[in-house]
Amino acid sequence: MARPVVVGLDGSRQSLAAADWAAREALLRGLPLRLVHAWEGLPDDVTDADLPEIRAPQYRARRLLHTAVEQLNDRYPRLYIAAEQVRRQPGPALLAEAANAELLVIGSQGTGSVGGFMSGSVAMSTVAHVDRPVVLVRGGETATDERHPDGSGKASTHTPYRDVVVAVDTDGPCDDVLDFAFRAAELRQAPLRAVHAWRVPRARGVPGVEENTRARAEAERELAEMLGPWCAKYPDVVVRENLHEGRAAHVLVRAAGGGGLLVVGRRKRRTAFGPHTGPVAHALIHHVSRPVVLVAHD
Repeated sequence: MARPVVVGLDGSRQSLAAADWAAREALLRGLPLRLVHAWEGLPDDVTDADLPEIRAPQYRARRLLHTAVEQLNDRYPRLYIAAEQVRRQPGPALLAEAANAELLVIGSQGTGSVGGFMSGSVAMSTVAHVDRPVVLVRGGETATDERHPDGSGKASTHTPYRDVVVAVDTDGPCDDVLDFAFRAAELRQAPLRAVHAWRVPRARGVPGVEENTRARAEAERELAEMLGPWCAKYPDVVVRENLHEGRAAHVLVRAAGGGGLLVVGRRKRRTAFGPHTGPVAHALIHHVSRPVVLVAHD
C-alpha cells in the first residue's frame, strides 16, 4: 500500500498553506493525501461527547477538516484525500503519523519554530525525531511561488518550476538527501542546484592564493564524485554545481534565493529529548522563505 503524504492541520494560515503544498506534492508523486487534526480533548466515550465544553471544539475541528477537504477536492479533483481527527497531543500524533508517511508536511512561521499545528521547542523537538522527510511550509505559500513568472513577469501556474536546491555535505553520507532532491527535481522537470560550502582550515593563519585554489579544486572533485552516481540514476535531471567559500548556513541561505524547494539533511537523533535539528537546518528554517525539506540520515 502506498504511503500517504501527511499534513498536520489546525486551521492556521501556515497549516492551510502546508495542506495545499502537500496536495500538489501528492499529485506529483501519485500518492494519497492524509489530513490530520490532533486534539487530546476529543471525547473518548458517549458521556464526554454530550458535554457542551466538548461539543463546541469538536464541532469546530470537524468543520475545519470538512472545509479543508472540500476546498482541496475542488482544486485537485484527481487527488484521493482522507481526513481524521486524532485524540492525542500534536507532538506524539505527528511522530506516529510520520512513521507510516512518505513525507510529513507542517506549517512553519519561519522564525526557527513551527507554527499552527505546534509551536516553539515542542515542534522542533518533534521534527528532530521524525525519521521520514519533513517539509516546512510558510503561510502564504502558493502554487505560483514554486514556478517562474511568465514572459510579462506575472505569477503563473503553467510556467516551468524553479530550481530544486540541495545542500551537499561531502564529509558524510548524503544518499537519502540526494535521492529525495533528485527525485523532486525529476518530478518537477526542474534543474537541481547542488550547493556545497567549502572552507580552508585556519589552523595556520590566513591561507594564501595557492592554498585557496587547492582547497577549491578538492571541493569540486569531492562534489563531482558524490553527485556522479545520482546523475547516472537520474539522467534527465539537469544538475548545476554551486560551490561557495564560507560557513554552510550563510552560504545556503544566500544560495537558496530563487529556488522553489530547498532540501537539506539532518542527522537522526538518538536521544529521547531535545529540539535540535542542527545549526544549518535551524538557520534555513529561520531565514528561507520557500518550503524546506529536512531529510534525516545516519
